[in-house]
Amino acid sequence: METRTFKYYRDLVLVLIAKELKLRYKSTFLGYAWSIFHPLAFALVYFIAFKVVMRIQMENYALFLICGLFPWQWFANSTVASNTFFIMNSSLIKKVKFPRQFLVLTGVLNDLIHFVASIPVIVGFMFYYHQCPSVSWLYQVPLLAVILFGITYGLSLLIASCNLFFRDLERLTSIFVTLWFFMTPIIYPVKMIPESLQWIVYVNPMASVVICWQSVFLEGVLPLDHCVVSICFSVLAYELGINVYRRLQWRFAEIV
Repeated sequence: METRTFKYYRDLVLVLIAKELKLRYKSTFLGYAWSIFHPLAFALVYFIAFKVVMRIQMENYALFLICGLFPWQWFANSTVASNTFFIMNSSLIKKVKFPRQFLVLTGVLNDLIHFVASIPVIVGFMFYYHQCPSVSWLYQVPLLAVILFGITYGLSLLIASCNLFFRDLERLTSIFVTLWFFMTPIIYPVKMIPESLQWIVYVNPMASVVICWQSVFLEGVLPLDHCVVSICFSVLAYELGINVYRRLQWRFAEIV
């Protein structure tokens, strides 16, 4: 019975992912390439602003930018879009009985697929700057992907559940994610943050994750302190999202 249930849930998630991919790229000419062009376009803007105009003193700054932007793009896309995961599937929620959290899971996995597909772009930039991927990526990248998935899925489930009851959350999420981006060391290295404010890095759930990604991609080293902090935030975000979802799900069908 459990095996049959697992296969049913697995097939359901795969069908929902295929549906989301088709909807995202329906009637588009470049398709998947847009998921690469978007962060690359931002990287170009930030490169011109901070490297060319402000002349930030950092070697291989373009590579540093995309190493942080691609993971952030996965997180930002999922959390902002999570406001619509339940609302856009209201007919499905009302007519079919299935775990509603799969709608959020599908959206997050969809963006995970795009992130994984962007890694070759990072590798291409590395070769351009005469660097090579590390063998340690074989365990570092999957580990960080699981950590970032926990944070992204947990917050996305929290936002998707709460947005059914507080529709203003959609606009607040977009604003907050934008502010969060500039408070996270993506377009500037963490060493530029004054020593007196370094503690902020450890209370920012995404800061340690981004620092880990940058360190892995650029140096092949996983900083233990930031990794531990990231794991703690991942577990906390996941538990928070699951608990809020379980408390509110019984009202989804009448509210959505």
